[in-house]
Amino acid sequence: MKLKPPPTSSSSSQTLTATAASSHDAKLLVRETLRISADLASAPSVPSVGSLPENASFGVVDRQFVDSSLRLLCCEEIDGRRWKYFADESVGSEQLKLKKKKKNAIRAVSLHSPQAPAEEFMAFIRSYVVPEGFPDSVTPSYVPYMTWRALKHFFGGAMGVFTTQTLLNSVGVSKHRTTPGAVAINWILKDGAGRVGKMLYARQGKKFDYDLKQLRFAGDLLMELGAGVELVTAVVPQFFLPLACAANVAKNVGAVTSTSTRTPIYKAFAKGENIGDVTAKGECVGNLADLLGTGLSILISKRNPSLVKTFAFLSFGYVFSSYREVKSVVLHTLNRARFTVAVESFLRTGRVPTLQDGNSREDIFNFPWRQHRPIVLGPRFKEAFQDPNSYLAVKPIFEKEHYIVTYNPSKENIYVLLKDQAKSDDVLKAAFHGHVLLHIIRSSTNKQSSSRKQHEDELSASLLSTADLQAHVAESYKMVSALYMPFKSKAKEQGWVMSESLLNPGRARLCEMAT
Repeated sequence: MKLKPPPTSSSSSQTLTATAASSHDAKLLVRETLRISADLASAPSVPSVGSLPENASFGVVDRQFVDSSLRLLCCEEIDGRRWKYFADESVGSEQLKLKKKKKNAIRAVSLHSPQAPAEEFMAFIRSYVVPEGFPDSVTPSYVPYMTWRALKHFFGGAMGVFTTQTLLNSVGVSKHRTTPGAVAINWILKDGAGRVGKMLYARQGKKFDYDLKQLRFAGDLLMELGAGVELVTAVVPQFFLPLACAANVAKNVGAVTSTSTRTPIYKAFAKGENIGDVTAKGECVGNLADLLGTGLSILISKRNPSLVKTFAFLSFGYVFSSYREVKSVVLHTLNRARFTVAVESFLRTGRVPTLQDGNSREDIFNFPWRQHRPIVLGPRFKEAFQDPNSYLAVKPIFEKEHYIVTYNPSKENIYVLLKDQAKSDDVLKAAFHGHVLLHIIRSSTNKQSSSRKQHEDELSASLLSTADLQAHVAESYKMVSALYMPFKSKAKEQGWVMSESLLNPGRARLCEMAT
């Protein structure tokens, strides 16, 4: 066997050089691999195209842009929909080549799947009929109020078609002997009478704040009354002008009431500074319902339905919806009706009703023009006292107060007279005292007249002498001193705004005599 000769020095050096070069390349390869791995680990994760669901939507971004060249910048939310913004790093390296590519340096990716057409349509409708941030931006009573309001406007729009059709037929019945100019004059006079009635009724002013719900419902009743009178013109067209004028006066008075009470109601629904948004969306709901009612009524009118039956059905729907609409309003303020509910509940049970309970128990049919009221706040002196002795008997009891409370048996009313020094809290306390005295007299009268069946509000003059009156007033004064502050405290705990601004006291004040 022949042995190979040992390598020469020159060949040995070449082999060592090659080995060293291979070792250096391997080190560079390992180092580069580690660097790439570290970059990938530190970079934000971006979903790859293959890992995304097939139904994913990228909005303005195509699937070809969602790759490893995009770097997450931030996340954004608009109306419950989320978006991610990425930076296209490939653009940065080519800025010098194509400057116009700079506008594509930020990519937007939607994180939501496309909505169905029905959902998109409902979202569009909601943007017009509900305030922003709903339901957190409004009170819970907003939904029932708007539901009944929409239903009321639906019946109102339907009724408008029949009344307008009737008026046009009535004014044109005798057109063979009346010129078109005379017809136009009749129509203008009808509208003019309505505007005059609107201006005259607007002088009520502050009453729209005192008895908001009662006047709102009364205005809707006047609207239906006006619609009924307009339909009567079909039976007696020769009396078109007087009937149409009367109907338009009633409807315009109702319109003034609706407009005047709108802002306080919407203000009660707004939780923040969004009363403008709440008002706009509320009016949009009313107009939309009105259009739907008008369209349906046009279709029905082509079949010539019975005018009486149609009016009865639509009128009942309108009035009932109006009543439920007003009852659903929850106000925080205390007018005379809600104050009566709160005080009477406190005197009977020791508890003040909640806002919801107090508003639901408010009497909507207690219209402000009713003459008989059990408690008169701020009357004239001659209305409260029937003789000097009755005044002199109770005057010493109220020396330290800024009011005087008495009962006039001949008129069966409690009278609360205010002194000129009376402030806001004094008026509130005086009204509370009036209810306490009424409660005492009713209890005493019911005991003495147990042998006779007598209505709760009847206070017989024969059962109350001057001495009895003085005793009852003194007893009421002690009760008020002990109960007024607890009543105020419990009312504030329930959320009631304790202010006399809506109690509507009379303007008469007792003043000190000059010496």
